[in-house]
Amino acid sequence: MENFEQQGLSGHLRDLRRCLIISLVAVGVGFALSYPFAEELGVWFFKPLVAVLPEGSSLIFISYQEAFFFI
Repeated sequence: MENFEQQGLSGHLRDLRRCLIISLVAVGVGFALSYPFAEELGVWFFKPLVAVLPEGSSLIFISYQEAFFFI
C-alpha cells in the first residue's frame, strides 16, 4: 500500500489551482488549434444526419445555439 503524505488545506488548494490552470490552458490550446477547422468539423459532425435526410431537404437552424440541441 502506498504511503500518502498528509497535506494541509492550503496544500490541497495549491494543487487544485494548479490542476485548474493546466485544464484551462489545455482547453484554450485545443480551442485555438481547432478554431481554423470549425467549418470542416461541423460538416464532419453533421454528415450522418444529412445522410438520412429526405432528398432535397436541408437542416435549418434559426439561431446559432440551436444546432447543439440536435445532439
